[in-house]
Amino acid sequence: MTLKLYSHPLSSFCQKVLIALYENGTPFEAKMVNFGDEASRSEFVSVWPMAKIPVLVDGKRDQVVPETSIIIEYLDQHYPGRCRLIAADPDLARQTRLRDRFFDLYVHMQMQKIVGDRLRPEDKRDLFGVAEARRLLSTALELIDESMAGKEWAMGEDFTMADCAAAPALWYANEAQPFADTHPNTFDYLERLKARPSFSRALREAEPYLHLFPR
Repeated sequence: MTLKLYSHPLSSFCQKVLIALYENGTPFEAKMVNFGDEASRSEFVSVWPMAKIPVLVDGKRDQVVPETSIIIEYLDQHYPGRCRLIAADPDLARQTRLRDRFFDLYVHMQMQKIVGDRLRPEDKRDLFGVAEARRLLSTALELIDESMAGKEWAMGEDFTMADCAAAPALWYANEAQPFADTHPNTFDYLERLKARPSFSRALREAEPYLHLFPR
């Protein structure tokens, strides 16, 4: 298999890349990384010493590609499918990248701060950091709610890299800080994302591990 993806089904950032792969039916070999297993961890670290998933390995082009947005851009350039995830038009491409980064930085990362704090011992929790993360997440949700009024996807009619970023970020954010009653446009957008076959598949694959998620 030309492409290998080192990932884990529960990881929200890994789901972002899986959505892109599933959207276009791109063939790849899934290499699940278990950081609790020394052999699995060692294999992955030998590929990417930073030890952060996901990472795409392209055997055909002898490339190791880390970082979710870069992986999706790489796939869109070298393994394009019916769903172009980044527009050819430079302005639309820039706007897509902006929305992608917005979901990563202001939804995804804030959600991870809130959830990660729940896994800490009581005496090591960061109350100030969590409060700041909740404030940023709330502000982000307000902006998304305004932006999604009258739109189907983040960029309008076309499903793009921005939606790949939005799907797991919003799904986990809704688990950490439910927004159905406060941000209806955002919640409706999440429901459309959940019904999208690519994200629906990623969620099904995560189900056996969801008991590990601290609700």
